Amino acid sequence: MITKENILAIAKKTILSESEAIAKLINFLDENFTQAVQQIYETKGRLVVTGIGKSAIIAQKMVATFNSTGTPSLFLHASEAIHGDLGMIQNEDVIICISKSGNSPEIKVLVPLLKRFGNTLIAITGNMTSFLAKGSDHVLNTTVDMEACPINLAPTNSTTAQLVMGDALAVCLMEMRDFKPEDFAVYHPGGALGKKLLLRVKDMIEHSLKPTVAPDSSIKKVIFEISEKRLGVTAVVENNKIIGIITDGDIRRMLNDRDTFADLTAIDIMTKNPKMVSSDTMAVDALNILEDFSITQLIVSDNGEYKGVLHLHDILKEGIV
Repeated sequence: MITKENILAIAKKTILSESEAIAKLINFLDENFTQAVQQIYETKGRLVVTGIGKSAIIAQKMVATFNSTGTPSLFLHASEAIHGDLGMIQNEDVIICISKSGNSPEIKVLVPLLKRFGNTLIAITGNMTSFLAKGSDHVLNTTVDMEACPINLAPTNSTTAQLVMGDALAVCLMEMRDFKPEDFAVYHPGGALGKKLLLRVKDMIEHSLKPTVAPDSSIKKVIFEISEKRLGVTAVVENNKIIGIITDGDIRRMLNDRDTFADLTAIDIMTKNPKMVSSDTMAVDALNILEDFSITQLIVSDNGEYKGVLHLHDILKEGIV
């Protein structure tokens, strides 16, 4: 009978097995790897990644990683390649072929066809004496002692090793290209990740109201302005210059401390030197300021010109946290 303890033990054994298989890859890295990276980096063509079965799935993941990190890539299914898809390969493309055995029927048909075009062929295989290994220009060794599968059949350690080898290639290429966060943002414009890398304060305050009171405004006027603009804050502006802010929290504290406020004006309760950002500030940086100072609003100002109020809710609505 399988118990909870058995399940956890099996899971831990699987993870340990795969981690050990990955660790052994370090010993397989040699001149083939460095030459493969150099070939991919220097090519004027694309990187074509092919495979069949589980290796094809790994190939698709590699392509996704390469494309998102500055190496133009495309996926070619090994079985479809010999039925017309070879036409997608161009003269200067570099090809990676992934196969654990390196001897599957489709691979044996495909390799001579790929070599016929004269493209550089890089093998990722667990069989260094295979048809694929012997027919490739560079061979990246992903040999594993066994699979994590209890019957040593289902691709587990072997596909993980393939995936890690692909990641090693991608990271080396990123380093060589001096790939920066702003480059990454170009390929990830959508979703939370893209917004973290691209969204600026000005993108969120385009239609923002600008609650404003004068230093001598009455407290009644201040309360009305905060309530009407519904941002929980108002700027105190004198001669077109922001000299302070008043939040709804300031109003509550004032009411707690005093029985009457008839003689008070905005300048009496405002906070001087408020936290401000420019409209070009990255949204994620503005969020960090809000968190660091435990506040919910920031005044937006460009060279002294009042642009609006950024509220924490504006950032939360964009889904970058």
